[in-house]
Amino acid sequence: MEEMFHKKAEAMRRLVEAAEEAHLQHEDDPELQYEYFNAVLINEVDQEGNSVELGQEFILQPNDHFNDLSVNISLSVVQVPTNMYNKDSAIMNGVYWSEALNKVFVDNFERDPSLIWQYFGSAKGFFRQYPGIKWKPDEHGVIAFDCRNRKWYIQAATSPKDVIILVDVSGSMKGLRLTIARQTVSSILDTLGDDDFFNIIAYNEELHYVEPCLNGTLVQADRTNKDHFREHLDKLFAKGIGMLNIALTEAFTLLNDYNRTGQGSICSQAIMLITDGAVDTYDAVFAKYNWPDRKVRIFAYLIGRETAFADNLKWMACANKGYFTQISTLADVQENVMEYLHVLSRPKVIDQEHDTIWTEAYIDSTFGNMGPVLMTTVAMPVFSTKNETRNKGILLGVVGTDVPVQELLKTIPKYKLGIHGYAFAITNNGYILTHPDLRPLYETGKKRRKPNYSSVDLSEVEWEDKDDFLRNAMVNRVTGTFDMEVKKTVDKGKRVLVMTNDYYYTDIKGTPFSLGVALSRGHGQYSFRGNVTVEEGLHDLEHPEVALADEWTYCNTDLHPEHRYLTQIEAIKRYLTGKEPLLQCDKELIQEVLFDAVVTAPLEAYWTSLALNKSENSDKGVEIAFLGTRTGLSRINLFVVPEQLTNQDFLTAEDKEGVFNADHFPLWYKRAAEQIPGTFIYSLPFSSGTENKSVVLASTAIQLSDDRKSPIVAAVGIQMKLDFFQRKFWTASRQCAALDGKCPTSCDDDNISCYLIDNNGFILVSEDFSQTGIFFGEVEGAVMNKLLQMGSFKRVTLYDYQAICKIYAESSDSAHSLLDPYFAFFAAVKWILTELVIFLVEFNLYSWWYSDLTVKAQRAMLVPCDTEYPAFVSERTIKETTGSLHCGDCTKSFVIQQIPSSNLFMVVVDQECDCTSATPITMEPIEIMYNESLKCERLKLQKDRRRPDSCHPFHPEENSRECGGALGLHPRLPVVLLLSLLLTLFPR
Repeated sequence: MEEMFHKKAEAMRRLVEAAEEAHLQHEDDPELQYEYFNAVLINEVDQEGNSVELGQEFILQPNDHFNDLSVNISLSVVQVPTNMYNKDSAIMNGVYWSEALNKVFVDNFERDPSLIWQYFGSAKGFFRQYPGIKWKPDEHGVIAFDCRNRKWYIQAATSPKDVIILVDVSGSMKGLRLTIARQTVSSILDTLGDDDFFNIIAYNEELHYVEPCLNGTLVQADRTNKDHFREHLDKLFAKGIGMLNIALTEAFTLLNDYNRTGQGSICSQAIMLITDGAVDTYDAVFAKYNWPDRKVRIFAYLIGRETAFADNLKWMACANKGYFTQISTLADVQENVMEYLHVLSRPKVIDQEHDTIWTEAYIDSTFGNMGPVLMTTVAMPVFSTKNETRNKGILLGVVGTDVPVQELLKTIPKYKLGIHGYAFAITNNGYILTHPDLRPLYETGKKRRKPNYSSVDLSEVEWEDKDDFLRNAMVNRVTGTFDMEVKKTVDKGKRVLVMTNDYYYTDIKGTPFSLGVALSRGHGQYSFRGNVTVEEGLHDLEHPEVALADEWTYCNTDLHPEHRYLTQIEAIKRYLTGKEPLLQCDKELIQEVLFDAVVTAPLEAYWTSLALNKSENSDKGVEIAFLGTRTGLSRINLFVVPEQLTNQDFLTAEDKEGVFNADHFPLWYKRAAEQIPGTFIYSLPFSSGTENKSVVLASTAIQLSDDRKSPIVAAVGIQMKLDFFQRKFWTASRQCAALDGKCPTSCDDDNISCYLIDNNGFILVSEDFSQTGIFFGEVEGAVMNKLLQMGSFKRVTLYDYQAICKIYAESSDSAHSLLDPYFAFFAAVKWILTELVIFLVEFNLYSWWYSDLTVKAQRAMLVPCDTEYPAFVSERTIKETTGSLHCGDCTKSFVIQQIPSSNLFMVVVDQECDCTSATPITMEPIEIMYNESLKCERLKLQKDRRRPDSCHPFHPEENSRECGGALGLHPRLPVVLLLSLLLTLFPR
């Protein structure tokens, strides 16, 4: 894995060197006219059929490496934000010299064919992307993408920072000015990342912490905290007079005190001042708290068109190594906020420190029809190396490349981790980069990313580690081991496996990441090896019914372009026959998969004989037989034609839990492995539980011996129709050992109910077909409660810290009378169709006549939350038990008996006593509610984190005279003299 990370970083280093050399050789030409490939305009023609300006012909061809997107692997394209002129002189010059990167893009791709997008984000705003691809604007003709707003750009360009945002809420800030101020704050928050810390203080004649709970402290700028503060911005109201000296004093004191605690970034510090003016320069405050070192930079944002007090604000910014800018309209906000990043990048540029940064995991939706893909980005800054600009610290931009997290998983030999084993990685902040329990998406019609998916902490998935021992050790880049009992949910969270995991962890050199491996105890202690000849193995491996795990790496086909088109079986054949000496393959895994192919080959003949013997499966109740081995090899035999399969998705890529994956074995394999050897495990897929076209799966694990330490080498199973399975059950339940063939009691009797449930309490067979797939406690709550009391089943409490909950907010619109109900109806339909929110509208005719002519509806919003929910597991040692319970004035009796060699139980319940008043037992999650005090404590809580290794807060050669300005700004002479004197006395 370290080698893979290193290769990506080296590719970026080559781009940096090429970019800096190209800029060094280039002389800016204000009159430069240059035709470049504009990402939006390429291949566009006017009404006469002629190419539009910057829209020349650009060859695009589908490329399977880029998921069949049409790209040009010889050239890059340039995207310019919609709000910028695409032939601006600065952009034309930047685009011209950066053409030199094309050659390096291609060379990088040839050296490492696993690379995907490579790019250069310019400080001027343009974005050069390789391979070239056509960009399409949204329905409004706009492309809002600005590379300078991206985390990879900001993280590479600047050092970690502690930021206090001061917002003027005096009476003069009413109306549009306060709206612009709120937007400015929000844009500043967008530029902060997980390594930054912040707080927001509003001021007039008093100080108002936007979040009162966080008075006197800073919080990490993760997504959750930033969103929390944004919600509070609407509570800001303008009144009174602004006492800036009090606000500045508070900000300096807070930064100084917080820095002393050893918390925060311990790097750059800044005060962002958002106001419509300042009546003084407050040099006494700066002299007391910030001079002569000037470690805290002041960035002043003048809100509105007035410039009466602009001189004082500019003086404050320039005297404190900051930047001044004026924001007159909402359209000005983003571009002006970005200016501060270039100032903070100066020390790093002057130091010529090309720090390699890696971002946290994020969702990318641009990779063709693959849908959302989890990515990380490696990036490096590009500097001007011209001597005449050295002390100005000019950042040219940032180069980067995306790395799919899936590619990291390919480096991990899943077959060595065992059935329940998995690998995971976290960032220096403890956030998950990859983990099989990370769920970044949720579904409401189509997959969407969760709001806080990129800041899921390891402690939220490995939640049994109450003391954060594992998390903190990994954050601090320790190498070691740890063990604990865990409760792992499977089958969409409906079932639980209780086991003990051994964890092994270490840091990944050259990155901020740490890697962990979890191995489950019990059957992962031993492996099995066998030997067959290459000829035997290849003969059976190439059978049409044999498949290998798609996401496992038997041979690395990404290293050379000519290997990309090979399947894993083709690659193995070429490797073993010596036809591809450049192929890199896992020799041990290949030897084992050949052995598995030979050993399991006789199954095909057995399945074929079953298919030919029509009496064995006359009604085609059994549809599929399947086998999977520890090496990711699968054999599948269909007993019906594919079109007649009841469950079309089973054992396909659509069935994520049912196939060998990069981070898990199939569900039917994992569950079978946890049963006693020789036991079949039956289950009903939850996706089709109540449909007529539902199925039952039955699987069992294959061990070399009955010894628990013996390795499980394979699992085998069948898929059968549910109605076929149920018929078999009802037929068996009517048979008894009576001499006359008559049963004294049977499931046909009206006064009893018979159920067949699995070891997790889900109903497979019931007289009421609609109960199929439902948890037994929902149907027979009183009986299930008694089974829990008797110990036949036990309740396992689980937690989900990545849950999404619905909250209902009442929305109203008094502008439209309910005398026009069609308006309300179509508005609701529009919301639903566009999937902006889930809208729940109940039209109540009676209430219309008595309304206050205001449209009111319940709007359901999905928000992150924490939940607690139960799972249930049967006690293996209890084979049969009877019980009774009192319901009112009668007694209800029941019997439960385990079906031999299975995970199933037959439950017979006496129905003469009515217990329907008993509370059902459900598996519905319950949201964990936190009171205000606990919410505050959670906000303040700062878990262990490791700061980035590099920090560049300031540089003695930095030219701080370039500190912004406003059109028509003329500072007063005393101010200019004082500023010059300060810069002379305190050049740092």
